[in-house]
Amino acid sequence: MKDKEVKIKLSFDEKGMPAKMWWSSTDDKKDTAPEMKAMFLSMFDKDTKDTLKLDLWTKDFQMNEMDRFVYHTIRSLADSYVKATNNKELANDMQRFAEYFGQKTEILAKPEK
Repeated sequence: MKDKEVKIKLSFDEKGMPAKMWWSSTDDKKDTAPEMKAMFLSMFDKDTKDTLKLDLWTKDFQMNEMDRFVYHTIRSLADSYVKATNNKELANDMQRFAEYFGQKTEILAKPEK
């Protein structure tokens, strides 16, 4: 077995709000850690069967960026779900919701009528 590590570094302002965030991994060949403006981290506890979450975003993260972030996250969850379960019907429903969300938030153009 080979261990790998992912690190998340957070910098907070004087009010305790996230100001800057970076991530890096042992596989990363870059000299500097990429800066990020938001993160959703979900972990499934094997003993309690609960999902543990850490959702953070920087104070300069704009609402339209959050819309785009959530849109891509929903699409990615649907992709992960179908890979793990092969439940294409439910994954397609999730993709349809992502499309709806993208149109409502104007991330995607609304279809012509």
